[in-house]
Amino acid sequence: MFPLHTVLFIVLACSVQKALGEEIINGKEVPPKSMQYMVSVQNNGKHFCGGFLIRKDIVLTAAHCDLKKNTNVTVVLGTNDLRNVNERTMRYKVEKCKHPDFTNLLSGNDIMIFKLSRPSKIKPIKLPKNNMKIKNNTLCRVAGWGYTQTGGSTVDKLREVDVASIDQRKCQLKWAEVKKTLPANIICAGGSTTKGACKEDSGGPLVCNKMADGIVSFNWNRNCDYPDVPNVYTDIKEFLPWISDPNRKCKND
Repeated sequence: MFPLHTVLFIVLACSVQKALGEEIINGKEVPPKSMQYMVSVQNNGKHFCGGFLIRKDIVLTAAHCDLKKNTNVTVVLGTNDLRNVNERTMRYKVEKCKHPDFTNLLSGNDIMIFKLSRPSKIKPIKLPKNNMKIKNNTLCRVAGWGYTQTGGSTVDKLREVDVASIDQRKCQLKWAEVKKTLPANIICAGGSTTKGACKEDSGGPLVCNKMADGIVSFNWNRNCDYPDVPNVYTDIKEFLPWISDPNRKCKND
């Protein structure tokens, strides 16, 4: 799911912007009432990114999901079917806090906090502890309302797919083949098999061992015809101090 959003990516430059992107490929529909912590980030009522609830009034998403053209951003929480939205109970206004060191996808720090306009009754997903590290080849899952094929369109019903974590060194080597150096504090998973994320899945969680370990960040060239280079996720555990800091600095340009 890249900027697994419309995966309208914010990137280094126009040429790079055309090269990075994310969706749910070769996945399946999520059963009703499951993964209720999943969030649809919307502009004027139209989905363009994912997110997930980590506290009763805090949502995590990707920093690149903050686009200047999005002037009426809200989030929908509590439904897997975007055709079934109770405007009074499921839609929330938000106050954003983008990581202060985010510049573009390849510079890293692709994480943003949304503070909800009111607390939610939905059960949040747990975050990892700062000393936890995902083992190589751990089976995780990623979900979203993004594209299901390259050049496709978003879906109304939430979809998920299993992906395996990938050794960081192997991931870097694969990305070096397309002449890109990955930023620090990331997790690689999926994409190098026939399963992965793609456009407008950006901001959603990489769930491993029932915890949100990563945030969908980007893939290569908006290509969802996997296998390809591995998908890249922001490593949440590296940002736990910033997330928990009530006086955290924000970049809201």
